[in-house]
Amino acid sequence: MASKKRRAVVRWIKRGLIIVFLGAVAAMVVLAWMPKPVPVETTGVARGELTVTVSEDGRSRIKDRYVVSAPLSGKLARIELHPGDQVEQGQVIARIVPVDTPLMDVRTREQAEARVAAAKAGTKQSKAQIVRAKAALKYAEQEVEQIRPLVSQGVESKVTLERLLLDERTRRAELTSAEFASRVADHELRMAESVLGRFDGSQGDEPSEQLEVTSPITGRVLKVIQESEGVVPAGAPLVELGDPAALEVVVDVLTRDAVQIERGAPAAIERWGGEPLRANVRLVEPSAFTRLSSLGVEEQRVNAVLDIDQPYEEWSSLGDGYRVEAKITIWRADDVLELPSSALFRHDEGWAVFVAREGVASLVPVEIGRRNGLQAQIVDGLQEGERVILHPSDRVQDGTMVTWR
Repeated sequence: MASKKRRAVVRWIKRGLIIVFLGAVAAMVVLAWMPKPVPVETTGVARGELTVTVSEDGRSRIKDRYVVSAPLSGKLARIELHPGDQVEQGQVIARIVPVDTPLMDVRTREQAEARVAAAKAGTKQSKAQIVRAKAALKYAEQEVEQIRPLVSQGVESKVTLERLLLDERTRRAELTSAEFASRVADHELRMAESVLGRFDGSQGDEPSEQLEVTSPITGRVLKVIQESEGVVPAGAPLVELGDPAALEVVVDVLTRDAVQIERGAPAAIERWGGEPLRANVRLVEPSAFTRLSSLGVEEQRVNAVLDIDQPYEEWSSLGDGYRVEAKITIWRADDVLELPSSALFRHDEGWAVFVAREGVASLVPVEIGRRNGLQAQIVDGLQEGERVILHPSDRVQDGTMVTWR
């Protein structure tokens, strides 16, 4: 009897072990065939500052440059100046011995008289420009003085003051350019009168005596155009002068970007060989031009002219015609709901993201606003704090189980 009971117990134990084994095998099969969570990288939707910029290559350019030319035909002595040399206003930079051409005296005299008349007109115009520039600067300074106490009291914003300060700096730069143009006009008048005086005999010069060509400005030699001694015709360019401290940056941008660039917009000058420089947009030129892209596609572009805001000592190694990269701000906001652009993808003629909720990816259509290439503004569809999947692969679909760190 006892042996029968023992055999029955053993039989039940064997059956139990078989059932447990089969259950384990079934569980392993089920687990093997169950979809595994897809590992993903996520980030949270947050609020922060968003800046949209236009990045293009540009070149530096001296604002006010002057090409000294031969006031009359003659034999030019070798010019001893070299690029980079400092010159003072009134310094002799070239000497010309007039060519003795009696048959051309009448015609040459008429040309000299015409140059004197044109130079006098240019002088009057430059003086009028100085008067206008001084009036504009005075008005800008008055506006700044009027707005300062209002900003201190909180009646006006700092943005308004910054805009007026920028306008004041612009007016001062315009006055500097007008004064430069006036000095150049005075120099041209003196040169023209000097040439005409040779025909009138008012200077007591013999035709064979040399004419000294002087510098109209204080600055540096940018280029010596006529280096060697030789005969030059009237009007031949000799030396190019300018002030390296008066530098601007010219950036050609697409016209669709140019319409978003405002006067005074902040900018940064990069990849020039030093630390990034602060700048602002002084002018967007009104006329566009056509340029071929690297892919051979015609593009309509327009020049944006930037002024550097930092002291000359911090960028004195930046010269005329240097290549730079400029980033111009076209839009900026401090409190924007944003996410990385790598989370976005096209969906039904719009945009969408995958939101990770309780281990499951959910497809959510979104409406986006401004983008800067790295971040995008979220107008509708998401809330702050939600986690979105970055760089979603084709393994991630609506309802896919996901896991992340």
